[in-house]
Amino acid sequence: MQSQSLIGGFSDAPKDSAIAFRVALDVMARPGKIAKISGGTPPEPMSTSAGTLLLTLCDPETPVWLAPSLRGAQIKEWLRFHTGAPLVDSRSEAMFAVGRWSELLPVTDFAIGTPEYPDRSATLIVEVEALENAGAILHGPGIKDTSELALPEVKAFRNNATLFPLGLDFYFTSGSRIAALPRTTKLEG
Repeated sequence: MQSQSLIGGFSDAPKDSAIAFRVALDVMARPGKIAKISGGTPPEPMSTSAGTLLLTLCDPETPVWLAPSLRGAQIKEWLRFHTGAPLVDSRSEAMFAVGRWSELLPVTDFAIGTPEYPDRSATLIVEVEALENAGAILHGPGIKDTSELALPEVKAFRNNATLFPLGLDFYFTSGSRIAALPRTTKLEG
């Protein structure tokens, strides 16, 4: 019997990762856009979209912090096998973090970059029940007029935007759907 950690990766890694990378870039460039992303099949309870994003963006140089609900042996083995990404216990060391919003709080524990290197900040992958274009009103780069996205709260994302050029970037994942909120996005509502 094949180990669970050996399955669930991209079936055609160069092609699948390129497609997924394009989707990840597109939603980050267009805050509020919801798209489908697939190719990875992580162990439960991690969503297809979160697993595919990790397969696409992580490698042995990108430390990952997993929320308690995702720290099962199968997920850890799967992530190590398919990406080689080191798993860290300290939030401040993570380049990527994944979990439900309540598990990621306080987000101020994650690296926001430095004035010299704002790109040395963490990207948080927030697992949500559903994604919908309702709720917070978004404006800023990549948005023609406004866009809407249901967020777990607004205050933390507003505060994050005030830190620019420092701050966190966020992906929201649910099933095989994904959306993003970069630090440049301003929020209302």
